Amino acid sequence: MLLVAALLLLPAGCDKIKNKNKKNITEKPTVEPPAFNVDSAYSYVKAQTDFGPRTLGSAAHDACRDYLVNKLAEFCDTAFAQPFTARTYDGKSFSAANIVASIAPEKSERVLLSSHWDSRPFADHDPNPANRDKAIDGANDGASGVGVLIEVARQLRQQNPKVGIDIVLFDAEDYGPKEGDDAPKGDWWGLGSQYWAKNPHVNGYKARYGILLDMVGAPYACFMQESFSVRYAQPVVAKVWSTAFDLGYGSYFQNAPGGIITDDHYYVNQYAGIPMIDIIHYDMSTGTGFPSVWHTVGDNIDAIDRNTLGVVGATLLQVIKNEE
Repeated sequence: MLLVAALLLLPAGCDKIKNKNKKNITEKPTVEPPAFNVDSAYSYVKAQTDFGPRTLGSAAHDACRDYLVNKLAEFCDTAFAQPFTARTYDGKSFSAANIVASIAPEKSERVLLSSHWDSRPFADHDPNPANRDKAIDGANDGASGVGVLIEVARQLRQQNPKVGIDIVLFDAEDYGPKEGDDAPKGDWWGLGSQYWAKNPHVNGYKARYGILLDMVGAPYACFMQESFSVRYAQPVVAKVWSTAFDLGYGSYFQNAPGGIITDDHYYVNQYAGIPMIDIIHYDMSTGTGFPSVWHTVGDNIDAIDRNTLGVVGATLLQVIKNEE
């Protein structure tokens, strides 16, 4: 993903939660949070990073693709890979695959949940220059959202939601230009979401709305209201943030504007016409607008906090429950 513009100041609430006790950073809920197994979600994140960096063209990428299809098939009615060719900014072509899983595909009213499952092939923001050509595990940047969605699917299988659910894991999201590269003009980020938005798994596919997860596993995460999300899907932003507040998660889901991020949701809004928002961690204290491990070799399983996975997962389950 690419941060196009950001706020210059970190909202006070986001800064304060870093100073709170880790076990007491939620507020008193007005709605009882739904059950969400944080250890299960964490195990799905770790299973992905155990393959190694999931970069295009690697054996780890292919093995993880098969794992994700098979795991989602356990909890969903259908699960399959949608292959496509990813042509990257540096003139290369790779075999890539979005992963699509559906719960109750016969239902006409649907909600779309997404993340990206590939990891970045270069740690171009690593503080050590010797690491900047190394691939990253992408535990937070990619695997965290996928892990949450697999656990959401597992929970929904037991709940029989009133709306149909589609989970789409985008590939080739994070093979954008390196920092400082003179890349040719073009949309080089979110290649999988661009493909899916123009070639959905069902002809004429429509959903009430979509929710994208990106970097949802760091300790004390701060989710501000990303600007493209507000522009294209303000009622969805309001729905999700008010739900999180009711569950006692207002310290995570800040009622504050975020920057403009070219992420997978942008292409879903642009090409598929589905109002989709991005739940993404901001950190204005790092200089990049993102967590300190973003696009570094430090984005490994040690960067993942179970509590944050649980906050996001429970919020999604409650949003879906409210659709009933």
